[in-house]
Amino acid sequence: MKVCVIGLGYIGLPTAAMLAKNGNTVLGVDVSPAVLESIRKNGAPAEEPGLREFVMATLDSGKLTLSGTPEPSDVFILCLPTPIKKDRTPDLDYVESGMASILTVLKRGDMVILESTVPPGTTAGLVADMVRSKGFDPMKDLDLAFAPERVIPGNIMREIQELDRVMGGLTPRASERAKNLYSCFVKGQIHLTDATTAEFVKLVENSYRDINIAFANELARISPGLGINVWEVIEIANRHPRVNIHTPGPGVGGHCIAVDPYFIIDSAGPELAKLLSAAREVNSSMPLVAVSRLEDEMGTVKGKKIALLGIAYKGNVGDPRESPSLEIFRMLEKRGAKVTAHDPFVKISPVPLHTLEETLRDSDAIIIATNHSAFSKLTPADAKKLVRGKLMFDTRNVIDPAAWKKAGWTVLILGDGKSRVKPE
Repeated sequence: MKVCVIGLGYIGLPTAAMLAKNGNTVLGVDVSPAVLESIRKNGAPAEEPGLREFVMATLDSGKLTLSGTPEPSDVFILCLPTPIKKDRTPDLDYVESGMASILTVLKRGDMVILESTVPPGTTAGLVADMVRSKGFDPMKDLDLAFAPERVIPGNIMREIQELDRVMGGLTPRASERAKNLYSCFVKGQIHLTDATTAEFVKLVENSYRDINIAFANELARISPGLGINVWEVIEIANRHPRVNIHTPGPGVGGHCIAVDPYFIIDSAGPELAKLLSAAREVNSSMPLVAVSRLEDEMGTVKGKKIALLGIAYKGNVGDPRESPSLEIFRMLEKRGAKVTAHDPFVKISPVPLHTLEETLRDSDAIIIATNHSAFSKLTPADAKKLVRGKLMFDTRNVIDPAAWKKAGWTVLILGDGKSRVKPE
């Protein structure tokens, strides 16, 4: 089939490449000339394992081509960002613009698939209304469907093929047609339903994780006052066969877990979505919890140099979207601290980044905000040569506190009230 993929970001590019690799002629469309040029030169961001080589192979084969504007096709797939506004309501401007761009080349018999995370009812509402505006009957003239992705950064190339998928059409025919298309590369089971249910499924999956993390973070806030180490509690509790508590941390980031619950809250209202609202409040408060704990230990951070390790929202990926580390950075700066940040994975950062040596040099305290594996390998001997103060605050529980204590450091672990690890 001839497929046009609108938006060549984290999801659009691998989706386009997978379709091209498996027998389709694919046009990848992005409004950013810089994005198109980067893909032509490099294939993909280096931090996504396997994607660069895969994309370059499909470009070289001619099955994948790039453009700034859509062309007539059999299928149009929209993989566009859906951020939230400052008032925590969904921003569907990108989806609306993407739909507007394909209306000029849309014809009867085409299929339109939305992959972007959206509020329930968007496919049956916004998308259907826009095709009606061009004289099409969305139930008869076209096949409209919603097919959300489920992949995680750092593991996209495996999960995009192996995970189960859900396809929701406005009609049973649209669902089946979407399934037939994605079956060319999806090895997992494809579940069929209606569009609104599929939209809600996507939001529920990430909201569940947000609630689970909020539970862990609430335990981390409670434990110190009880003289308990929350990490020990969770480890032991998870040995029960029906318990699976996530790990606490300085907050929740990424474009999915930190955002998707707001789509449900906005659709249902906070009076109905009480648990989701509470979970968002807990997780959003964690950067302040971390900064307050550091202030309590130091007395004040004003005039102090703080080495912030990690800007990405999770370990071993280069994605800083919605990262709690950024909130920690801004809170510390607002309190008068001089904050120097380092992240070995993030290439484009909203805040200045420095080498590890520059970040640690003359710092009064170190705070680990992202669980990159490299940070677990940092030794007190490495840091001792550079720092001014021996205070380590690990919000991700990645270091060996005993080793740092032995080297003369004061160590704080988020959620650990069992022992404040003082230096020997």
